[in-house]
Amino acid sequence: MKTTQLNHVALHVADVARSCQFYRDVLRLQPLARPDFDFPGAWFRIGVDQELHLIGGRQQDVHSASRGSHWAMMVDDIDAWETHLKELSVAVQPRRCRPDGASQLFLPDPDGHMIELCTPPS
Repeated sequence: MKTTQLNHVALHVADVARSCQFYRDVLRLQPLARPDFDFPGAWFRIGVDQELHLIGGRQQDVHSASRGSHWAMMVDDIDAWETHLKELSVAVQPRRCRPDGASQLFLPDPDGHMIELCTPPS
């Protein structure tokens, strides 16, 4: 018996439409069909077969930081992503290089959930 992979990340958001705009237009995630739940939300594709699930109705504060609670997505071209985010005036922390050579960019979503965009270790 074993786990096989991460299936999805679920984030509690205050404004589903605002979050959808961010994840679709800024992070360029593909929207997915979502079951007809009795609460607001949206789903997005991450990579080949993983997903991001947004759940509406958040009222509590978000506590997230690059050295605390965050989630990460592997990217193909960190330079292109950094340029794209700057062109959109997205607040991005300065690029970091991990001790193993992986590059990292950290940015908050509209609710303050910290997201890491990273490259594989060198």
